[in-house]
Amino acid sequence: MSAIVAVVGAGQLADYVSDLLSASCQIARVNDMASEVPETAELALVLSDGNDSASHLLAEEIFKQSGIPWLRGFVAYGEGVIGPLVVPGKAGCSQCADLRRLMAGNDRKEMWELQNLFIHGEIHPDIWSSRSGLLHMAYHIAAEVHRFLTHHTTHLEHHIKLVHLQTLNSSSHWFLPDPLCAVCGELPDDTATASRIKLQSSPKISENSYRTRSMDELKEVLSNHYLDNRSGLLNGKMIDLISPFADASIILPMFSGDEGCAGRTHSFSHSEMTAILEGLERYCGISPRGKKTVVHDSFNNLIEIALNPTRVGVHDKAQYERPDFPFQSFDPDRQIDWVWGYSFLQEKPILVPELLAYYSAGCGHGFVYETSNGCALGGSLEEAIFYGILEVVERDSFLMTWYAQLPLVPLDPYSSGDLEMNLMLERLRDVFGYDIHLFDSTMEHGIPSVWVFAKNRTDQGVNMICAAGAHPDPVRAAKGAIHEIAGMLLAFNEKLEANREQYEQMLHDPYLVRQMEDHSMLYSLKEAEERLHFLLNNDRPIRSFKEAFKPRVRHADLTDELIHILQTFRDLDLEVIVVNQSTPETLRNGLHCVKVLIPGMLPMTFGQHLVRLTGLERVLRIPAELGYVKEPLKQEQLNRDPHPFP
Repeated sequence: MSAIVAVVGAGQLADYVSDLLSASCQIARVNDMASEVPETAELALVLSDGNDSASHLLAEEIFKQSGIPWLRGFVAYGEGVIGPLVVPGKAGCSQCADLRRLMAGNDRKEMWELQNLFIHGEIHPDIWSSRSGLLHMAYHIAAEVHRFLTHHTTHLEHHIKLVHLQTLNSSSHWFLPDPLCAVCGELPDDTATASRIKLQSSPKISENSYRTRSMDELKEVLSNHYLDNRSGLLNGKMIDLISPFADASIILPMFSGDEGCAGRTHSFSHSEMTAILEGLERYCGISPRGKKTVVHDSFNNLIEIALNPTRVGVHDKAQYERPDFPFQSFDPDRQIDWVWGYSFLQEKPILVPELLAYYSAGCGHGFVYETSNGCALGGSLEEAIFYGILEVVERDSFLMTWYAQLPLVPLDPYSSGDLEMNLMLERLRDVFGYDIHLFDSTMEHGIPSVWVFAKNRTDQGVNMICAAGAHPDPVRAAKGAIHEIAGMLLAFNEKLEANREQYEQMLHDPYLVRQMEDHSMLYSLKEAEERLHFLLNNDRPIRSFKEAFKPRVRHADLTDELIHILQTFRDLDLEVIVVNQSTPETLRNGLHCVKVLIPGMLPMTFGQHLVRLTGLERVLRIPAELGYVKEPLKQEQLNRDPHPFP
């Protein structure tokens, strides 16, 4: 006896598919999901000449209970949509596919509203539905049914096929299951036990590398699994042919708007991969997608097992009292959401406010403004923690230098002995007209940190741009910061000329510096250069890289590097706290994402009204310990100008 295929639908598409399959299958026709589908069916097809979102949602519920795999086909806005193949019990359903397809579009907000209307409204054939277009779709669907009956799978598991009904061109698009999906998502609860971290061996890919996965290995999955212009978690790939080096960018689509993610290397293919990795890092850091937050309580009720939020710096009293300030001062009796992290100093789990662990969680109703500071993605958990710590160190050294106006020791940029870095410096100088200045900004922990800025050799365009880097290898720290600067130079030149008057106003009113980009644009002005004279004109003798930095011990295993850094912070009584932000989307390819918090170190903020220094006495103490000043600073001595971090 031939297989039974249930066809749900009353339109032309259902008729065509039934006719095509009738010679090889037993067809059980029902008009809609309210009718009973035979339990003996090997496969169900839900077909419509229009957008039948309500039937798709109902099909998820019914076929999940009956255990029948199903496939859909429908028409929306002149396009036929076929798939996905939904297998009950497996992640990746029709609702996941719809979300990814909707988010990848430029009109996602409007489409979201229309989707809700379709769920509750009547179904009408799409105006672009035609006999030829629907028949073309029917042949595609029939081919997938035959493949399923023969091989128990189709090309449409985790895929959708899109058919343009005017040209009949078709394309296949991979999508990732949504871990938050109400139909097929099954996130575990966030628990103290799961947050424990026991460091594992994490061999480097080579002696001179600080990575555990090569780009050659990752490139096989990054584009295929994450980047797609119609259904991808990331989309909108672009390359920059004007920047000094090989820059590429991709888009992380969000309801609030498109988030650009950049990759900056000397190879466009590597830059694209780097941009994808940055996009995944941002995706993981926005909100919890790997575990369900279950702790909602006040700090006073959790005081024995929770991080005191004031230890990571809060806004000062005057900021909270401003009528337009978007945050409220921390109330230890107020109930908030907490997530589990792991304290390497205490060697035990610790609760962290969710709004500190995920940087969009505050969104105007928390007690501080938190950024992606300390977020990092790695090919192993150890690698992610390693780079998360380095980012915290990088930003802290930059801000410490700025707020305390430390007269750092200048470095000879050409003393590194690294040919690639020398060529980068020469290209920026000879082709683009910028000199690179380097300063040793290493703090008490000894992790090499470098303050970098590009200074224009002419009076045209951006005068200077600053950046920072931190890495056990100071040359890598410097090159990373130089790449950041190079990626902004030409774009900022255009913005400066278009908005010069706006940036000149910021010179006189620091509270006009509101957005991330404002910080760099303010210091693109020649008139702002005097604010950096504490670096440029400090008359300290220039040193070579060899003179400034101690020789480093090389390790074949990145975990050994990480253990050394953790011990350094332990000796300084600085607590390293790690929140695992990894999601099912990244873990499927062995990619881990973390948020690192080190209470006492200065958090990066953007917008002068959002500075966070209250509770961070280290900024007053460390300049004296390092010999920059004779005695600890007072709050009123700190630099109150907006910082120039890009």
